[in-house]
Amino acid sequence: MLKIKRAIISVWSKKGVVEFAKKLKDFNVEILSTGKTSQILRKNGIPCKEISEITGYPTILSGRVKTLHPKIFGAILANKKHPLHLEEIKRLDIEPIDMVVVNFYPFKEALGENLSFEQQLEYIDIGGPALLRAGAKNFKNVACVSSPSQYQEIIEELENNNGCVSDETLLKLANEVFQITSDYDNAIHSYLKGKEILVWKMEKICDLRYGENPHQKASLFKLMEKDNLGFNQLQGKELSFNNLLDLDTCLSLVKEFTEPAAVIVKHCSPCGVALDKKLYRAYVKAHQSDTISSFGGIIGVNKKLDKYTAKEIIKSGFKECIVAPCYSKEALKLFSEKKNLRVIEVDINKIIDYKDIKKTDFGYLIQDNDRVVDISKTSFKVVTKKKPSQKEWKDMFFAWKVVKFVKSNAIVIAKNLTTSGIGGGQPSRVGAVKIAIENSFKSSKGAVLASDGFFSHEDSVKLIKKAGIKTIIQPGGSIMDEKIIELCNQLNISMVFAGIRHFRH
Repeated sequence: MLKIKRAIISVWSKKGVVEFAKKLKDFNVEILSTGKTSQILRKNGIPCKEISEITGYPTILSGRVKTLHPKIFGAILANKKHPLHLEEIKRLDIEPIDMVVVNFYPFKEALGENLSFEQQLEYIDIGGPALLRAGAKNFKNVACVSSPSQYQEIIEELENNNGCVSDETLLKLANEVFQITSDYDNAIHSYLKGKEILVWKMEKICDLRYGENPHQKASLFKLMEKDNLGFNQLQGKELSFNNLLDLDTCLSLVKEFTEPAAVIVKHCSPCGVALDKKLYRAYVKAHQSDTISSFGGIIGVNKKLDKYTAKEIIKSGFKECIVAPCYSKEALKLFSEKKNLRVIEVDINKIIDYKDIKKTDFGYLIQDNDRVVDISKTSFKVVTKKKPSQKEWKDMFFAWKVVKFVKSNAIVIAKNLTTSGIGGGQPSRVGAVKIAIENSFKSSKGAVLASDGFFSHEDSVKLIKKAGIKTIIQPGGSIMDEKIIELCNQLNISMVFAGIRHFRH
């Protein structure tokens, strides 16, 4: 515990500082301050001592130098448990400072004000980061308050601990200082460099069994400044690198639907997806759409997994993982008989806004995630004489959501809100069409087909007609569009242009 007797307050943002300082005074804390901060504190009846009274020097260089003095930094950096430090500061008439309350000149905010280069440089804070870094280095002896958002937490701690701050809080505050100063310096670095400098600060969550292959080591990390999904593994072996990739695809896909949905994923691509009013029926349909590929797959559902769904999952053979928002007690009891089955619980309503990042020998590719919310008749365009039926529209919306998660070139055949054939990861679109039709096991008659990219040749459409598929949805945008539309009219197939593509490399 650190007893707070003396604090320095020097802040750009005055939000909450008066209330915070009043609480410090309630604990008889002596307050040192500078410039406008001291004026505001005095105006509100809070006595404070000017830094210049301590140092014997006025503020100089138009405010650039206020606190940079041995009597201030000696007071912050002194180790109260080091006899030589105590002897030295006593000889130099330096009294220790127990708390540093500082926030910086708003450099990043000033970037949006169209300032000149010289004006922007004046927003580079020197004294503030120096004060906080000094306090953070000596965190066992100094509490570092670097943001108004921390005031209430510190006040509560002082009230609960009779004017003291705990060792755990001191360490936490010091860590936050180094994160803030790092971000601040990076913003200045980017500005002076004249281009965006991306810095990843990641915190390890856990080690994984292995990477994509057993000879590769792997770990799971989260970005420090962002929340991560978080998950609760209820049973089963450790998760592997590949498990997490597949689980991510499962979750992203089931989140697309509000009605009960079941997804089976293999190698980051769906092999079965279905919707139904009853979750267990949705799972049965998803599994039946490709019973071979689903062996050893990853299952995702978007509703509470009940005992009926659990029974169907167990009946369907070996699976690696299951992910759901929650489970019934009966379902968990059934799964407990499969000791190696990984059962994962997550909050599927939580929105995680990570960028999509891929590694290449040329550098890292960073993009926004492929999220398109507006999926409706008004956002799509019917380009053929034949119009889709109401049932076909529903199947189209379903297939269009699924095709986004299939490796390009991607084709999804769907009927009755269930995938009947999926073809993905092919170098030619017609190859993907052939695989999807073959996988549909002749159940494509009267189905719809979704393509992640446009059709540039007639061969695919002729195969689609032969398979008995009635409706196609594709992005459009090919120089062959008119010929493809004309062919669909001749073959009595309805076609819809989505106006957007969904490549997934």
